[in-house]
Amino acid sequence: MTTTPPLADVPIRSADELTRRWTMLLHPPVFGARSLWLSWFGTDGRMLPVVVPVDDIPLVPEPAMLMNLRQVHDSIAEEHLDGEGHLAMALCRPGDPRITEDDDEWAEALRSTLDDGRIDGSWSLHLAAGGSVVPLVPAPRRVWSR
Repeated sequence: MTTTPPLADVPIRSADELTRRWTMLLHPPVFGARSLWLSWFGTDGRMLPVVVPVDDIPLVPEPAMLMNLRQVHDSIAEEHLDGEGHLAMALCRPGDPRITEDDDEWAEALRSTLDDGRIDGSWSLHLAAGGSVVPLVPAPRRVWSR
């Protein structure tokens, strides 16, 4: 008898594998409201066994929400990932999968909040809409070369 390991035990080794993981987790990637989904990966590529959806997010990011996201990430990274690892996010919204100006605004706001020395590029953002999942901000190559 063959058993399949839990999804969290299957390591991610590339940007394409991360996109496939989001596609599996968000199946089907069609949404009636906006949400931001959060997941964390250790340096070994394995995902923590929790995915956190933040529902009813605004069309454009609000500074207080971004700072709360940063605090949640810092807490989880310290407690479960020895201060290291990768924060993977999926921006989920209704509509077609074409990247919009609002999607780009989310990516830029996340860059300003997360790329200030502590997380420093060990995060990524996918867009899930209209039946597909595409990278908006890919993880840096160094995340997958460990």
